[in-house]
Amino acid sequence: MMSVSLQRLTGCLLSAAFFGALGSSFLYGYNLSVVNAPTKDIKAFYNRTWLSRYGEAAAVETLTLLWSVTVSIFAIGGLVGALTVSFLIKVLGRKGTLLANNSLAIIAALLLALGEKAGSFEMLIIGRFIIGMDSGISLSVLPMYLGEISPREWRGSIGQFNAVFICLGVFIGQLLGLPEIFGHVDRWNWLFGFLAVPAVLQLCVLPFLPESPRYLLMERRDEARAEKAFQAFLGKVDVSVELEEVHAEGRAQITVQAASAVDLFRNRAVRWQIITVIITMACYQLCGLNAIWYYTNGIFEAAGFEKSTIPYITLSTGGIETLAAVISGLVIERVGRKPLLIFGFSAMAVCFSLLTIFLHFQDRYVWMPYLSFVSILAVIASFCSGPGGIPFVLTGELFEQSYRPAAFMVAGVVNWLSNFAVGLLFPFIQEALQTFAFMVFVVVCVLGAVYLLLVLPETKNKTFVEISRSFAKINKVQQSSDREMEDVLAVKPGHAGETNGLTNSTTDHHTNHANVNHANVNHANATDANTVEMESSF
Repeated sequence: MMSVSLQRLTGCLLSAAFFGALGSSFLYGYNLSVVNAPTKDIKAFYNRTWLSRYGEAAAVETLTLLWSVTVSIFAIGGLVGALTVSFLIKVLGRKGTLLANNSLAIIAALLLALGEKAGSFEMLIIGRFIIGMDSGISLSVLPMYLGEISPREWRGSIGQFNAVFICLGVFIGQLLGLPEIFGHVDRWNWLFGFLAVPAVLQLCVLPFLPESPRYLLMERRDEARAEKAFQAFLGKVDVSVELEEVHAEGRAQITVQAASAVDLFRNRAVRWQIITVIITMACYQLCGLNAIWYYTNGIFEAAGFEKSTIPYITLSTGGIETLAAVISGLVIERVGRKPLLIFGFSAMAVCFSLLTIFLHFQDRYVWMPYLSFVSILAVIASFCSGPGGIPFVLTGELFEQSYRPAAFMVAGVVNWLSNFAVGLLFPFIQEALQTFAFMVFVVVCVLGAVYLLLVLPETKNKTFVEISRSFAKINKVQQSSDREMEDVLAVKPGHAGETNGLTNSTTDHHTNHANVNHANVNHANATDANTVEMESSF
């Protein structure tokens, strides 16, 4: 059994995770909550602008439409950003894409912060679209980067930086939105100007940290830089085992070329992986957490809290969210991905059921709204214990290098379409079902938990090729090279001496890699290897 002590966490790895998440997932979380506090002030600005332009106050319907577009266009921008990921990382790499993405955050911050002074509500709408693009790119690229730079025994914990910083962004957005800080009629534009701060911090640090060594070795064929990157992230000089693991993974791949989304759906060898990612990512958005925010203020008011105190009470939701995400990151390598996901969705189903009961009887008992509030906190904690971050970790783990960019693009599209669907449809569901609206999410959570229980293998502490092998039987395919698979499975920390024969020289790596890929191409032309059932155990 592998001991985590064999590989310590290094300052380089932690810095990459911290500053990578700070300028990426933090901004996504921040933008989920930042528009709540200044809603009335922004609507008033829209009305003043309309009045100065057209000589009359805007109709209520017009203001509602403008505000709805301002809020919802964030998801449209996210969808557009997700669609560009495959192209960007092919040209710029993982780290390069994260760095270039900061330009979108800075441009958006300027548009959103200066829109009032310019008397242009169009600047706010365009700014929200651009920051949505920034989030769409970062939510796909950051988990990919973190998964590729982390040693396997820390891959889940480092991957959870994404979820922790999303929650932290939500909390900071709520905190800065307090009336004493930026949630004031004269200071709300500073809420949006703050967007530039994390982006600038990332620009100052990330250039000095290495690119993904897997990307450098498998896609750029730059073994020298890949070796240096591994040494920096792992904090050791001898990284021959890690290099051979990547080489063996490359030799075991059907193709070394980056696959497109079309290739992803056509290949039977990754069929259930992509189905799993689509279902998990859809459940991530459709499980109802975003809809919780629509109900929160109403429940707080019904509980008898003064409107002036609600912003401070709302901080508790952001705090619980962040705490649960941190705890999940600490235990994920011990508990595993699958148990945390199943527990999270199951607990959400139970808490939503209780919330439905409490909401139904809220008007009959004066103390019932307080139970509704506790249920909301429990839903948030359940979500962040697993479903809030692990879907992004899984997307990076379930695919080998050539299919990973396309997989993240598909996951991003599903994520943002589902996000948009919840924002669009939930008001109608709420109007039709009233207090029973959350039962829709109970069904989603239960179905998600059952699917994961039946289909998803545990991925903790496994190589990417081992994970692919776990799906081989259900996909009804044979791995492209069982010998190369065995080579990969034989590579374990502490056994470098046993693999020295595989790592004699850089020339041997590239020669063997080319020969195996050439053989794979010839074999593919002769027969359809993807239709052969794998005889080994699942």
